[in-house]
Amino acid sequence: MQPRNMSMSGVVDLAAVKAAQEAKAKAEQARAEAARQGGAGAVSPADLVIDVDEAGFERDVLQRSAEVPVVIDFWAEWCQPCKQLSPVLERLAVEYDGRFLLAKIDVDANQMLMQQFGVQGIPAVFAVVAGQALPLFQGAAGEAQIRQTLDQLVAVAEQRFGLTGLTVDPDAEPGGRTAAAPAEEPAGPHDALLEAAVQALDAGDLAGAVRAYQNVLVDDPGNLEAKLGLAQAELLLRVQDMDPQQVRKDAADRPKDAQAQIAAADLDLVGGHVEDAFGRLIDTVQRTAGDERDAARLRLLELFEVVGSEDPRVAAARRALARALF
Repeated sequence: MQPRNMSMSGVVDLAAVKAAQEAKAKAEQARAEAARQGGAGAVSPADLVIDVDEAGFERDVLQRSAEVPVVIDFWAEWCQPCKQLSPVLERLAVEYDGRFLLAKIDVDANQMLMQQFGVQGIPAVFAVVAGQALPLFQGAAGEAQIRQTLDQLVAVAEQRFGLTGLTVDPDAEPGGRTAAAPAEEPAGPHDALLEAAVQALDAGDLAGAVRAYQNVLVDDPGNLEAKLGLAQAELLLRVQDMDPQQVRKDAADRPKDAQAQIAAADLDLVGGHVEDAFGRLIDTVQRTAGDERDAARLRLLELFEVVGSEDPRVAAARRALARALF
């Protein structure tokens, strides 16, 4: 089965807000279904590490990623570094107590999956969260680095997608029903507004989506989902009436014009050229002064919100911006 609905190349996913809402809804449905079936839905520690093939990929990875982050370990029997890395990942899957699920894929038996993920060498480790794929690391990384990466993954999965993991019962029989850990939570005070924003995005009403997210942030300035949604909706609203050819020409003709570079950076980001967008604005900060410099800096901070603070490209760009400013 071919993987669907995944961002495989690091391009900014402008449907992330909708995906977050859908992931939360699916997680809640899974919890409710488990409750209706009369069980806590606990899994055994043995169920936290699974072997996955092409036939079961959609069921075991894509569908499960709506309940729990799925970490994928691409390995092969002949790969010596894999024999060092895989046991560490398996041990950590149990230690993290259901906060992620480890899916092991033998590349020799599943060449199509290896190609679809763009794996160039093994071991290679990816994650799938709410149907969205992202690379984690390649090679036999040290345990400290692996832990740091996993900590970031589970934090993002919970904050952005509402995925809190699986209930693990040491006494449960392997192969039992899997479900998200907590009982179904009551709707939050802003759920209706967030849903309205997603519906506005679906309908192409970008201005309406912006207003809905702004309404959430008036009462809850720290709402991460609304911050992300607002940044993305505002970006889409800015670029929807642009003439890309003219914007590119203006930027090329006027390298010191902050507004021309800001418009081009917006197009860069919508096109998935994250590092180009960041680099363009950092260069503009270096070339300009006063209000123009501040405008470029502020737009760069807005684009950081679109991509997400956990993205390593944002961390690198923040450092470059600091050097440009000071």
